[in-house]
Amino acid sequence: MNILILGATGRVGSQIASLAREDGHFVTLFVRSPEKVADPDEQVMIYTGNVLNQEDIARSMRGVDAVISALSTDGTTTLSTSMPILIEAMKAEGIKRIVTIGTAGILQSRDTPQLLRYQSAESKRKSTFAAEEHQAVFDLLQRSDLDWTIVCPSYLHEGESRDAYRVERNVLPEGGSAISIVDTATFAYRQLASTDYRNARVGIAY
Repeated sequence: MNILILGATGRVGSQIASLAREDGHFVTLFVRSPEKVADPDEQVMIYTGNVLNQEDIARSMRGVDAVISALSTDGTTTLSTSMPILIEAMKAEGIKRIVTIGTAGILQSRDTPQLLRYQSAESKRKSTFAAEEHQAVFDLLQRSDLDWTIVCPSYLHEGESRDAYRVERNVLPEGGSAISIVDTATFAYRQLASTDYRNARVGIAY
């Protein structure tokens, strides 16, 4: 399989790239800073570009079987602006499967199910900008005909894998407050070969 990974030098994206390479997959890494790619080899194609550039995205999609987006907001509208470009490029190449890394803020609130977590009393964050960006991505994917999954971690930390995390469709596992980067990456990567959470958000936490 040829997997296109966006945000491939970030905390989660780099872990996903390592997992794919360990399994013998070919990975196309879409990056802004190619010098940040660790140990490139014959399994890796590095594509330097801008996710807001339609031509860059279209070229990176050629020969790709599935897409994983681990892009972050970085305090900008990159997520909401780039997703329509990604969707259009995937349609043009006949690519259906996309897994993205979201945030627990866009899961449904348990106490107020008609609201998302970031809109409810469950959220303690003062700024909602990042959650609003991730919600825009969710809305765009819902309206597309792609085969999508949004992995929505609770607080991400650098700890080791426990391999005993909990996941739940569209809500955060009850009492969940944290999850490691490596377990988030592992779960997201496994979704490429899974049909369990197609067209759904998935809350993940310990």
